Amino acid sequence: MRRFEYHEPASLDEASALLVRHGADASLLAGGTDLLVEIKEHLRWPQHVVNVKKIPGLAALEYDERNGLRFGALVTARAIETAAVVRARYAGLAQAARELGSIQVRHRATVVGNICRASPSADTLPPLIADGASVRIHGPAGGRTVALEDFFTGPGRTVLAPGELVTEVVVPPPAPRTGKHYIKHGRRKAMELATVGVAVALTLERDACRDIRIALGAVAPTPIRARAAEAALRGRALDGGTIAAAARTAMGECRPISNVRGSAEYRREMVGVLVARAIERAREGAG
Repeated sequence: MRRFEYHEPASLDEASALLVRHGADASLLAGGTDLLVEIKEHLRWPQHVVNVKKIPGLAALEYDERNGLRFGALVTARAIETAAVVRARYAGLAQAARELGSIQVRHRATVVGNICRASPSADTLPPLIADGASVRIHGPAGGRTVALEDFFTGPGRTVLAPGELVTEVVVPPPAPRTGKHYIKHGRRKAMELATVGVAVALTLERDACRDIRIALGAVAPTPIRARAAEAALRGRALDGGTIAAAARTAMGECRPISNVRGSAEYRREMVGVLVARAIERAREGAG
């Protein structure tokens, strides 16, 4: 392992200043489940490691009916997976957290780290986008809020400017009669990257779809919304034909690639299968 300078800032401003000072030579440490492995395997060579664990307030996880769910940059996947309010009101997110790595990894890995890694196949991204989540960012110019669906610019790339770091995730409260579901499809059942990920958040009014958000992972350079499929369902009864048509529309909205986990054609077909299945299960959860 190569030597690096280690920093423990006591405030967000201090962390931001360190990131500005050292630029591309600095890496943030929260959970460390990616960073430490990559340093050990000589895949990343930071000259400065900035540990944010001593910054107050970043471990908060709170919910209220007006503002929804808020959790900080140090909240682990395991905390999200096991939180009663997440399991009750954000079922897709809870399921995605359960799918992330092993239980040992989930006890260390942070959800914000999973977000900032910006992998198209990251498990937590589709359900958070389907839930309408935003991230709060601190930097040299102060704070700003960005909708999560606008946060990614490509594989491994985000809108973060030099000196900026994500401090918190905010997820709106679900409307009454809202069901949520996440499906991860891979070559095996555990410790696997997604070949396709689909998340749905669906709100019913009587027997019709009042609102819906469909997010797709691992089938484009970034996680994406299937907006045309959503539009095909809003205001309509969710019968088999309508759902099947929307699923076919979602197939046309994705832009998958072929790699060792699956061909582009296979991924596109699975989008159709999984979108239909996730809509059905979200409808069941909406009651």
